[in-house]
Amino acid sequence: MTPLAASDAAVNPARDASDRLATPLASGIPVAHARSEVWRTLRDLVTLTKPRITLVVLITAAGGMKLAPGSVAGRTWLLTMVGTALVVGAANALNMYLERDVDGKMARTRRRPLPAGRLSPPLALAFGLTLAVVSLPILTFGVNAMTGLLGAIALLSYVLVYTPMKRHSIRALWVGAIPGAIPPLLGWAAATGRIDRAGLALFALLFVWQIPHFLAISMFRREDYASAGLKIVPVEKGERVARWMTLRYSLALVAASLWPVGEHVGGVVYLMTALLLGAIFVGFALRGLQAEAGTRWARGLFAYSILYLVLLFATLVFSGGASV
Repeated sequence: MTPLAASDAAVNPARDASDRLATPLASGIPVAHARSEVWRTLRDLVTLTKPRITLVVLITAAGGMKLAPGSVAGRTWLLTMVGTALVVGAANALNMYLERDVDGKMARTRRRPLPAGRLSPPLALAFGLTLAVVSLPILTFGVNAMTGLLGAIALLSYVLVYTPMKRHSIRALWVGAIPGAIPPLLGWAAATGRIDRAGLALFALLFVWQIPHFLAISMFRREDYASAGLKIVPVEKGERVARWMTLRYSLALVAASLWPVGEHVGGVVYLMTALLLGAIFVGFALRGLQAEAGTRWARGLFAYSILYLVLLFATLVFSGGASV
């Protein structure tokens, strides 16, 4: 800056500031870079919400609403989906904030925005808290009080109980299954304003399903979890215990999948599908007791558990539904 320009800036700082802003605008390059940085930050913030998991949650919540008796107003559908997406995004973002050091130690998570250094922790924390503050009033006042309560329970249990517990106890497996099973119950409550046995049947189905599902993940990613210091059944209790536990919960899953039939939510088509898919699940678990079953078996069980839930839940939603 020349002495004359410096003198002018001292007299008119507003003009100096506008001149400096005009310089990158004229060149175009800094502005393009700034835009790129903004979009990258936005993409990383979306990544914090775990979009694929959020989508699964929305599908199960929508299934709970579809299965509930009576008709649901379009406004209730919209607010439930928006509120659920935001509260799940908040839980996932706050989970990533709290586990940023753990994520940096695991091969599959070290490229996430926080351990990779693409986002600052304060920004991630502010983002997660903002989503939480916005989501709960939407569910509580836009839908109904029971839906808001379930959303709060899911958020707080996931962030404040499950997330820190993973470092200290294998019981986190069961604790984490509680918020994971709430979405269909939340959808049911959004439609009915209450919790009843039929809604609890949906909750039980998802709760039990998560145990063998996550046991499978923990078996083929055992070293990764161990290096991060997370307490999982295969590491703390041994692989054999994890495989027997998988079998027990596979059998329990068959029983849980029949509960909706008893509550007149699932019909004959669903019953036959549940028995068939459950038998295959148990067969997978039994194969895990064989000495030659290894990582490939665990990966296969994990993949089948996803297919199982998709087929079972789709059959339930499209062939079932509670009577008014």
